[in-house]
Amino acid sequence: MRTALVIGTGLIGTSAALALAQRGVVVHLADHDPEQARTAAALGAGTDEEPEGPVDLAIVAAPPAHVAGVLADAIQRGVARGYLDVASVKGGPRRELEALGLDLTPYIGTHPMSGREKSGPLAATGDLFEGRPWVLTPTRDTDTEVLNLALELVSHCRAVPVVMDADAHDRAVALVSHMPHLVSSMVAARLENAEEAAVRLCGQGIRDVTRIAASDPRMWIDILSANPGPVADLLADVSADLDETVQALRALQSSDEDKRREGAAGIEDVLRRGNAGQVRVPGKHGSAPRVYETVAVLIDDQPGQLARIFADAGRAGVNIEDVRIEHATGQQAGLVQLMVEPKAAPVLTAALRERGWSLRQ
Repeated sequence: MRTALVIGTGLIGTSAALALAQRGVVVHLADHDPEQARTAAALGAGTDEEPEGPVDLAIVAAPPAHVAGVLADAIQRGVARGYLDVASVKGGPRRELEALGLDLTPYIGTHPMSGREKSGPLAATGDLFEGRPWVLTPTRDTDTEVLNLALELVSHCRAVPVVMDADAHDRAVALVSHMPHLVSSMVAARLENAEEAAVRLCGQGIRDVTRIAASDPRMWIDILSANPGPVADLLADVSADLDETVQALRALQSSDEDKRREGAAGIEDVLRRGNAGQVRVPGKHGSAPRVYETVAVLIDDQPGQLARIFADAGRAGVNIEDVRIEHATGQQAGLVQLMVEPKAAPVLTAALRERGWSLRQ
């Protein structure tokens, strides 16, 4: 691939353009908002000038509701040898294009499984997709050259290609992305009118659950409008679990010992099923999840503290597998949780204590 045209310079489009530009591809940028394309160009994602002729690959990064229309226009104008989109829903756009009677041999639907809470070109990074799954949904009609161009794009972005059927993809993202986002938003909505004294008690748990609720509602309306059926089916299942859990909690309030036992069993059931589901979430680099030991370090909220901890861990020969930071309420301090291999935990603990760090047991 020598040339590409990115149509839609938001977070995903600009991030893909940055990755391609960094690897020597000549990238042209287009957007319904010319100012946004100019911003992406200023970030080094390419040029907002129109290509002089057909490019090797056109990448459509428009919202799901507009993907088919943008793709149809690009295909009819013959702007590229191959075409793909990066929308988070695949079945609907494909059927819309088929209904238009277009030749879809030069097209393949794709979806990079990566993103951020922020949107727009200023949130883009060239490494956004690194190590992340990038779903490809070819059909029997997809031209081999177009599939190869898509695989080349995925390689340039350092993502991991995953081939799926379009409708199977839509059911999968409803489960692992769309439904959880709505649940996160519903939990976060409980905080909107909560007492300030209660909100000030927020810890890492509520931050984890509500983090994705900070995303742009307009973007999510577009996404959910393109995949409402599978998401509604999953929420119906969640609703049934909620009803049963409410009944179990009410039973725990009863003065009847048998009802309390039934209530406890109901709560235990949902918690155990949650355990069973959580362990299926892939671990580091997509591998099977692993159990790490946590070394908790108390730090002041001062510049350079994290760098010092990581440097001290490196000097001790310990690799930090993951890290979490919990900030203390009303204090310029926090708790850094360092996740390491179990055999490395005693080594790291001793090394940090030797260097004067305060550890929490």
